[in-house]
Amino acid sequence: MTRVIGVRFRTAGKIYYFDPGKYPIRKGSHVIVETARGIEYGTVVGDIREVEDNKVVQPLKQVLRIATERDDEQERENKKKEKEAFRICLEKIKKHKLEMKLIDAEYTFDNNKVLFYFTADGRIDFRELVKDLAAVFKTRIELRQIGVRDETKIIGGMGICGRVLCCHAHLSEFVPVSIKMAKEQNLSLNPTKISGVCGRLMCCLKHEEETYEELNRKLPNVGDYVTTDDGLKGEVASVNVLRQLVKVVVTIDDEKEIHEYRADQLRFRKRHGKKDRDKGRAEAEVNEELKALEKLEKQERASKLDDN
Repeated sequence: MTRVIGVRFRTAGKIYYFDPGKYPIRKGSHVIVETARGIEYGTVVGDIREVEDNKVVQPLKQVLRIATERDDEQERENKKKEKEAFRICLEKIKKHKLEMKLIDAEYTFDNNKVLFYFTADGRIDFRELVKDLAAVFKTRIELRQIGVRDETKIIGGMGICGRVLCCHAHLSEFVPVSIKMAKEQNLSLNPTKISGVCGRLMCCLKHEEETYEELNRKLPNVGDYVTTDDGLKGEVASVNVLRQLVKVVVTIDDEKEIHEYRADQLRFRKRHGKKDRDKGRAEAEVNEELKALEKLEKQERASKLDDN
């Protein structure tokens, strides 16, 4: 086990581990650390703890110091300069007539580099833009193309749940999200309802996937025929996944009635007949639109791999 603290940087949602050394570091405090980009100012996201050695990237770098008032002041100054850098970069983009959308500007803590994050439909030749920016800022310039998910992660916002977007609040990295997850949770397959602010499938579909998969294994499908523990036979009308309750249409004295049972009160074998095939055809048109969303996500992931 290795003693570490987790540190998060402003535009990098991923949590990085550092050796706290002898410093009395607490959650919420700010620290100065050395990263591949240089000296950085980060926020501690948890108290000192021990993690498994295989989860730590070696060599583990040590915290240089707890941020002082002077460090805090420099960070505030950097944020002010970033607003001006953003404005200047926008002007230069318009000057060169580049088809790109500027998302954010960031100074490294030691002012050794200015990073500009942008989105674009394809590859952009920004060599002349970099020359102009370097002439203005007299330091190293890096332009980094990101996807729409990364854009939303940086900018932030509110989700349809009324809470801060997961990607902006706590997600360290994006995990693959599929239409199957929405089906498993019995959600509407309307793309506008299961897509996030970024226009891609919502990240939160992944949160409860395993729970729903486990619960659904214990339930019949709508349209399945079941035998109840009181000797009746009928067709499943609806299921409540979280409550593990099933409504069954049964026939008593030649009259059809709807009775509700717990999942453990039923015996059934899942049926894959005409009704299931018809249901699949009915969903096909919606799925085509959803596949377009997944295709865009795959293209973005492939683009990132090419860039790396």
